[in-house]
Amino acid sequence: MLRVLALAAVVLLGIAPEPSQAISIYTGWERHALVGSDIRLSCSFFSWRFVSDDVSFTWIYRPDGSRETVSIAHYAGGEAYTDNKGRFKDRVEFVGNPKRRDGSILIKNLDFSDNGTFTCDAKNPPDIVGRPSSVRLLVFENLPIQAGVITGAIIGVVLGLLVLIVVIYYLMRFLVARRVFSLSVSKHGKKKKEGSQQRQASFLLLLLILLLPLHCLPPQPPSSPSSPRLPHMHPARNNKCNRLPRCHHQTSFFFLER
Repeated sequence: MLRVLALAAVVLLGIAPEPSQAISIYTGWERHALVGSDIRLSCSFFSWRFVSDDVSFTWIYRPDGSRETVSIAHYAGGEAYTDNKGRFKDRVEFVGNPKRRDGSILIKNLDFSDNGTFTCDAKNPPDIVGRPSSVRLLVFENLPIQAGVITGAIIGVVLGLLVLIVVIYYLMRFLVARRVFSLSVSKHGKKKKEGSQQRQASFLLLLLILLLPLHCLPPQPPSSPSSPRLPHMHPARNNKCNRLPRCHHQTSFFFLER
């Protein structure tokens, strides 16, 4: 008995129709176009199932200031049907790809009287429950500047100014750092040069002292009465020797001053 009931349940579940799920439909919100131009109105849907062979799209138009609606395009069974009597006669074309969930239409040679709301409805059996989506069409002689364009321009200008300020800031820091580094290197080089000149002067002075004859040095006073007396030196030689230390002192002063 239990086996019979189980088999019956399996058979009933296999025969029972698959439950449908909701379908989501998407269009734009508002479109702007120029008089005499063409515009493409997009319509797509989302469904958890693969695209069925019975997928369908329906477009309905409602003029501004009116409650009446009219069907202007329909796709079903692999065939597209468009309005051939009303205001959109020979001006509506189905350009979507249903296999890719696309049910777009193309409206040609727009006129001011085309202002209104276009509603798209899609079915993907067994998913047939869904809320249609609408897009409003506004036809202008000259396209107005949209608020988004103005906002984008303002944001772009502000970002450009910020980037410029940052670049100028880092450029000034670089120039100041390079100036400080140049001054530091110049000052260090000057000190190094002065020190080198002083060392050269000291070396030359020492070399001059070493090369002077011993008898040209000034006479030393006797340390004690018992010290032997030096022989009497000729005045001319004394003058010469007296002159050499003066030259030596002048030379040393000259090098020290440098």
